[in-house]
Amino acid sequence: MTKSFEILDVSLRDGSHSVRHAFTEDQVRLAARGLNAAGVKYFEVSHGDGLGGSSLQYGLSAVNELQLIEAAVEEATDSNVSVLLIPGIGTKEDLQAAAKIGAKMVRVATHVTEADVAAQHISLGRELGLKTAGFLMMAHMAPVEKIVEQAKLFESYGAEVVYVTDSAGALLPADVTARVSALKDTLRCEVGFHAHNNLSMAMANTVAAVEAGATFIDGSMRALGAGAGNTQTEAVVAVLEKLGYHTGVDLYKLIDAANESIVPLMQQPQEITGSSLILGYAGVYSSFLLHAQKAAKQFGVDERDILMELGRRKTVGGQEDLIYEVAQNLSSLNV
Repeated sequence: MTKSFEILDVSLRDGSHSVRHAFTEDQVRLAARGLNAAGVKYFEVSHGDGLGGSSLQYGLSAVNELQLIEAAVEEATDSNVSVLLIPGIGTKEDLQAAAKIGAKMVRVATHVTEADVAAQHISLGRELGLKTAGFLMMAHMAPVEKIVEQAKLFESYGAEVVYVTDSAGALLPADVTARVSALKDTLRCEVGFHAHNNLSMAMANTVAAVEAGATFIDGSMRALGAGAGNTQTEAVVAVLEKLGYHTGVDLYKLIDAANESIVPLMQQPQEITGSSLILGYAGVYSSFLLHAQKAAKQFGVDERDILMELGRRKTVGGQEDLIYEVAQNLSSLNV
């Protein structure tokens, strides 16, 4: 096969959740240098919840994200630094500041049914000369027809890529195939896929996305990311090459980058725990896991019960306050 892909590494953004947003400038520089040397064309740097995410609600960053982005840009002589922006968390001013210091791509993320809130941010991304993508989060929560409708909105605003985003790690390969195929059949722009591994389906789902026509594929070194993590970048490069696709990434150098920059900062193994499994089973936003663990400890309840109730309520990103409300309610029932 001659088809090529853009591998976008999210270690320095999605991985921020796993390290409680405590990346230092030296850590970011080391990872960025390794990704650049390995030939990864795009990698993402920001708070786990995107530009402007550092807050009491989402978690405070140890280092200002613009400082981290600027450091990554200085190391990325061949690669391009991407940023994530969630309207309502990040602002147009945040995006302008990131572009000013050298970011080359923005992915504007909304809930899967709310693409219309991103029109001004997508347009601004294009005006600033950034590679601009729409990121449809929690893609398991809408039928294929709705996803197509929302993707068309992103494209109409100027998105050059539209992502099917499995934020909860709840999709199965057939679900991914249906969603990516529908977008490929409908859109003129490229299609991307972002996976989480809460049901141990990240690699299978990523392969399904590729076979259905996705050309932007996300990964994270050592799978560092929210919940049970993302598709492991080193592994997805190896798998795609074995399948006959061309990634343009030097696998040895990528493995070295993961070993040297990610392994030393991991606070725990990136594995499928009982609680992260429940994230995928209940369809809960992956970044809710650490909040649920904190609330469970505070109120003396089982974090799995919190996650199951959040799934029943169909909570979405931005509703982190409900985690503590649910924990408190469960605690009162146990009295």
